[in-house]
Amino acid sequence: MNPTVFEISVAIFMVTVSIAIVVWFQRYLAAASAKRMMRMMTRVGLKSGVATHDEPRTEPIMKEVRQRCRKCMYEDFCDRWIAGKVKGDNGFCPNARTFGILSRTVGRTG
Repeated sequence: MNPTVFEISVAIFMVTVSIAIVVWFQRYLAAASAKRMMRMMTRVGLKSGVATHDEPRTEPIMKEVRQRCRKCMYEDFCDRWIAGKVKGDNGFCPNARTFGILSRTVGRTG
């Protein structure tokens, strides 16, 4: 095998693996964000159907909520608040106001 062909093959392989790792990591972050969002919604008392297709009228709102959650800079604090290790309300959450409105309009668990 020609060394140039081998080197090109290795380079292509490395680029492919790098792209796969980046895609995997992005999906991992999105899944972690979605889980955190669902736990936050449960903690504030929202019905789980609000985030799913059980409530079609909230789909556009939930799309924005997901985007805010993915970009949130308080992930660690959020995890601690959800676990009850931090006192106070969820005012740090970029979706706190939206969750409050949803709980009044769509309904709470219970």
